[in-house]
Amino acid sequence: MRLAIVGRGRMGQAVEALARERGHTIGLVVTGADNPEGAALTAERLAGVDVALEFTRPDAVFGNLEKLVRAGIPTVTGTTGWFDRLPELDRLVSNQRGAVLYAPNFSVGVQLFLRAAADLARRFSGRPGFAASIIEQHHAGKRDKPSGTALRLRDGVRREDPNRDFPITSIRSGAIPGTHALLFDSPAESIQLEHVARGREAFAAGALSAAEWLPGHQGVFSFEEMLFGRER
Repeated sequence: MRLAIVGRGRMGQAVEALARERGHTIGLVVTGADNPEGAALTAERLAGVDVALEFTRPDAVFGNLEKLVRAGIPTVTGTTGWFDRLPELDRLVSNQRGAVLYAPNFSVGVQLFLRAAADLARRFSGRPGFAASIIEQHHAGKRDKPSGTALRLRDGVRREDPNRDFPITSIRSGAIPGTHALLFDSPAESIQLEHVARGREAFAAGALSAAEWLPGHQGVFSFEEMLFGRER
């Protein structure tokens, strides 16, 4: 496939490197400096691109998605901090007959972790002797806090146990790729379910798998839907 990489931060670079290893062609790389208000995402520059992978900033992502969808480019995005605009994106994609796949986290392991966490929360429901909380840790340069994955984790466990709040503690330090943990604690014992990313390779592999899957589909999809289908 011929890919466009929109955003050349840590994730954009990891996706670009893996895409080349898999034999894909990088037709366009767009940096933040090149792309104020989506100015670089023109039909001319995107000609011949099969899929775009977008990893930028919360304040830039929706404008980028709008330009890419209107240009007819299926797009995978891992940018977080904009999911309140999903209904607006749904309307745009429907009107343009486009395709967008999004995720706060493209690790297959994280998706399995989220499902295991929901199951654990369901089993702890109705047991008030345990306090519940979420801890997430990322590198110092990560802008959003809490992380999109932590918010997705909280949404999932709250559905299974609405009587607990599941407060989130966020840590930004050093070069940590990403750690998420769900904790249940009592005076006598503690249970912890944790996912630890050792690097960005798992995220890049998931995003590239999404890019390979998306052509030929129409609509707005989550990575979870790609992996497990629309019905849980």
